[in-house]
Amino acid sequence: MTTTPFPSTTVGILGGGQLARMLALAGAPLGLRFLVMDTVGDACAGQCAPLLVGDYTDENALAEFAGKIDVATFDFENVPAQSAEWLAGKVPVYPNPRALAIAQDRFAEKSLFRALEIPVGEFAVVNSREELDAAVAKIGLPCIMKTRRLGYDGKGQFRIKTQADVDTAWQALGAQADKVGLIVEAFIPFQREVSVVAVRGRDGEFRAWPLTENWHVDGVLSASLAPSREDVGLAMTAQAYAQRLADALDYVGVFALEMFVRDGALLANEMAPRVHNSGHWTIEGAETSQFENHLRAVLGLPLGSTHMRGSACMLNWIGELPARNAVLEEAAGHWHDYGKPPRAGRKVGHATLRADSEAELAEALQRVGAALGREAQVAPVIERLS
Repeated sequence: MTTTPFPSTTVGILGGGQLARMLALAGAPLGLRFLVMDTVGDACAGQCAPLLVGDYTDENALAEFAGKIDVATFDFENVPAQSAEWLAGKVPVYPNPRALAIAQDRFAEKSLFRALEIPVGEFAVVNSREELDAAVAKIGLPCIMKTRRLGYDGKGQFRIKTQADVDTAWQALGAQADKVGLIVEAFIPFQREVSVVAVRGRDGEFRAWPLTENWHVDGVLSASLAPSREDVGLAMTAQAYAQRLADALDYVGVFALEMFVRDGALLANEMAPRVHNSGHWTIEGAETSQFENHLRAVLGLPLGSTHMRGSACMLNWIGELPARNAVLEEAAGHWHDYGKPPRAGRKVGHATLRADSEAELAEALQRVGAALGREAQVAPVIERLS
C-alpha cells in the first residue's frame, strides 16, 4: 500500500535576524519549512533555514521569494510596507501591511492609540525649525524629538532638556524632517516600563502572556521579568488595550505593546508588530512560546496556551557573549546564542532563568550575576523581586 506524503508548508520570513532564526527553530517541531529573505548573505537566520539574498524593494527578488512560499511574515518592522503590500498580492501576508505601515510611523501609531482611547503622552509632528519651537512651547520641557520612521533601540532620538538644547536637537535630526519625518513627544517621568506580548489568530481569537517588566540601558533592552509585579487590575488593563489595538488592526500574529507605568496608570509608548525581545522568556517560561504561537496564528492553526510556568527572567547579551557555564549550571538556566559575530551594540544572545518561586529566581540571578560580573544588570530585577 502506498501513501501520499503530507505536503509541508513553507513560511517565508522577510528579515533574517535572530527573530527569524527563533521562528525557524520553533517551527521545526510543527513540520514547517522556511525560506528567509534578507539583504545580506550572512544573516544569522541563514544558519537555520534557506536564505534568499535580495533587496526588499526588488520586485524580481520578491517574486522569486513569493513563488517558493505559502505564507509570508517578517521579523522586523522596518521592512518597507510597500514591499509587504506587493507581496500580499501574491501570497497571504501576516500581519497585514496596514498594521506594519502604522507601526512604522510614530505619528500614525500614537494617533491610533488616541483614537482607540489608549492613554498616550502628548506629541506633535515637526517638519521645520519653526514647528519644533512651537512643539516645544506646547508640550513643554523636557521632551524628546524622534524620527517618525526607522528608529529603534534608542536610535533616531534626541532628548531636549532645556531651551538651549533645541538648536542642537535640530542640528542632530533636522535633516531627517524631509526624509522620514520628525515628531516631538512629552518626556514621561515613569516609574517602570512594561510590555504585554499578545497573539491574535486568523479567526480573531486573542491571547496574551503575563505582563512583563523591562529594564533598558542606553535604549536597548537589558532584562525582562515575568510576570510583572504590577497589580492584577493593571495587568488586565494592559491586555485590554492590546486586544483593542489588535482588533482595530485586524491583526494576525504576535505583537508587543510597550507601556510606561506612571503613578499607577499606564501610558502607551509604542507597538512592535512582530515577535518581541521582551517575550523571549516565553520559550522556556510559558506553555507555548511567542514564536510558536506566531506561526500558529499566521497559518490559521489553533493558538497554544500562554499560561506561565513559575517566574522567569530574560537577560539580554549585547555586544559579546559572556561565558555560558554560569547559566547552564542553573537547574532552569537556558542559553541562546544567535550565531552573530560580536559587535558593539549588537544583540548577540540571551539567557533565561526560570524558577517555581520569585525567591528562587532571585537567588539564581544573584549567582549568575556574580559569576559573570553582571551584578549591575541583575540588580534591579533582584530588587524588584525582594
